[in-house]
Amino acid sequence: MLQNVSVAPRRTLEFGLYRDGDNNLDTIQEATVAQARDTSARDSRIEFTVEDTTSLHLLNGDTPLHSYDYTIADGKIGDLHTGPPLDMSAEENLARFVARTLDNAQRSGAHQTWIDLVDHGGGDGGGLETADGSLMSMSDIGKAIADGIAMHAAAHPDDAGRRVDGVVANQCLMDTMGFADRLSSAGVRYLAASPETMLAPGVPSDVAQVIASHENDPVAMAKGLVTDVMHTRYDAGNFGGFGPAAAFDVLDLDPHKIGSAESAIKRLNDDVATSAGDPDVRAAVRQDARSIDGMVRFPESTRDMPWRADRPAMAFYDALAHDGRLNATVRNDAAQAKDAVSKLVLAHKESSNFAPFGGADYSDAAGPTVHLPTSRKQIDPWAKAGVSETDNAFYHKVDQDAMTRVLA
Repeated sequence: MLQNVSVAPRRTLEFGLYRDGDNNLDTIQEATVAQARDTSARDSRIEFTVEDTTSLHLLNGDTPLHSYDYTIADGKIGDLHTGPPLDMSAEENLARFVARTLDNAQRSGAHQTWIDLVDHGGGDGGGLETADGSLMSMSDIGKAIADGIAMHAAAHPDDAGRRVDGVVANQCLMDTMGFADRLSSAGVRYLAASPETMLAPGVPSDVAQVIASHENDPVAMAKGLVTDVMHTRYDAGNFGGFGPAAAFDVLDLDPHKIGSAESAIKRLNDDVATSAGDPDVRAAVRQDARSIDGMVRFPESTRDMPWRADRPAMAFYDALAHDGRLNATVRNDAAQAKDAVSKLVLAHKESSNFAPFGGADYSDAAGPTVHLPTSRKQIDPWAKAGVSETDNAFYHKVDQDAMTRVLA
């Protein structure tokens, strides 16, 4: 029974902005909220559902840490609630936000629902930094999204088919096969993310306009979104302008495509492990992996960062496919793995000379990364701190440990 639900069919997109500001990014990432207000004022097709834990007042000034939830439509804030700070890295809190965003999407008559996660990120190690400095696991992020979808369906059975169409990861390093797998299993169709560390404020909230403008053309949506991110410039005063990302992708998380990619990767991993009894084969595979830089390519990165082992999957598989030292089975497996992963990538763009990171080259960083440690020290170096890149469904499903044993 939905007698209390009014439908406003003019909305095209409900865009959930989930901002965890209980850390050093609070002030600079507040820009995403201001961008949302400006975007909604320009484009009445978009409504934002916002949950914001921050030490900043909604209008101006500083206050103790607290949480707001509200909507933004037509440039105006509505349905404002404020209270004590919420644990933004708690699975149940994210689930409630997802459900509320879907509820608002139904009420506004929106055709699509996207969620933007704004905070620190750590690739397969997770995101939405916790109070103790660790990360919410990507498994928990995916479960929270799935739970939120289920909560909305239970409360509104006549709208049970509504889902989260896309996730924008305004967090570092979240363009991974592991995160893609987890979101796909939660029913999410698209992931917009960077394989590398991002620079705050990060993804501009005005990407909502591109999404709203291309609801029936995912390729045009993806290309427009990537272009918007990669062409964005933030003002750094005397230091000039900077872009938020060295590389950015939009992935298609269709379960069949994800399944095909994972089957191809598993076949490659298993055949490499079988062939690596030959020391020459093992040496060749290790050399191919080491020829491709991992992420955190900026000068200030430390040697113990786990993301040094996050290498662009397609680049690695292409190197294997063209390595004449390997047998035909492994080369063919690698070519198929590259092809299957490439079919996930709706759009991508990379910088070949990213100035904020000392001119680092990301021309090989198209598509998602895979955890490929080339030494024992690179295998989950931060696991004791609660950041694991190997304790996830993708890693186990594709026998990634078999490849790790060859490489490290």
